[in-house]
Amino acid sequence: MGLLHIVFGEASVPVMTEAIGMDEKMQGELLFFEDDLSVGPLFILDTKEGQANRRQWWQQLAATPPQLQPQPQLLPEEETSQEAAPLVEEEVPGDSDRLKAVKAQLKEEPSLEIWVWAGQNARDVCGYYWLISQLYDFAGRIYIIYLNNLPFLNEKGAVFYPTHLHQILPKEFLKAKKLARAVSLAEFELDGEEWHRLMNENAGIRMLEGGKKIKGEPTPFYDKELLAQTGKEFIKAWRVVQQVTGKLKYPVMDQFLGWRLKELVKEGKVESKGELKTIRDFEVKLPGEDPANTATE
Repeated sequence: MGLLHIVFGEASVPVMTEAIGMDEKMQGELLFFEDDLSVGPLFILDTKEGQANRRQWWQQLAATPPQLQPQPQLLPEEETSQEAAPLVEEEVPGDSDRLKAVKAQLKEEPSLEIWVWAGQNARDVCGYYWLISQLYDFAGRIYIIYLNNLPFLNEKGAVFYPTHLHQILPKEFLKAKKLARAVSLAEFELDGEEWHRLMNENAGIRMLEGGKKIKGEPTPFYDKELLAQTGKEFIKAWRVVQQVTGKLKYPVMDQFLGWRLKELVKEGKVESKGELKTIRDFEVKLPGEDPANTATE
């Protein structure tokens, strides 16, 4: 029997690779899907037109090189440790190619099983809904391991509740594998319907409310938080983003928040200096005189 492990986001690959190498019963291939479906347009994403619209949106965000996502619960003292976001041109369309390859592999290898690993975050849950909606024909061979609100041990032996797979020590996955269970026919139907609901709703942001419940919010949802962290004096854009993500239970991609900051600049709600590239290339402040600059210039 063959085994294929699936995760959402490349950041989970190193720990999963190490975990798979620790246990013969987990031996198998590892595949990651890169697109973060918790943000951005999903409308008719099951069509080429919808996929093209999404690629165009990613290109809008990536007028700059992709930014990184924080990992606050893993090692809080390492505030600069971050996770890579999707690469726009190659990896978003690449997910469709990966899915076609998975389906072909399932047809060619009747004994192949798939283990889908998901952490308690909107990216993984949205990815799960998308994947399940595509694999109905292979029911009975698709397993889910959803690490929802479960305690794990960190490097210091203390209990913590991770939201993302990359926060978990490799050896801890050996216990988590016991949670693997086949996705039922009812789940295939209900979760497939949920994916179509998410596509039709086409919210700008999708947030995890608990369990597998996803709630859509408009694209400017975090703008008020960004504005609240922007003062009368210029401050580095990355610091504004970091202060916002530090207050969130479920971190949002820095690249998305950086894009929203740039949109606020375009709308005149925020002033900037420096090049509007990555969040480390420019500073922002609320409109009006900068007292610090007035005193020095």
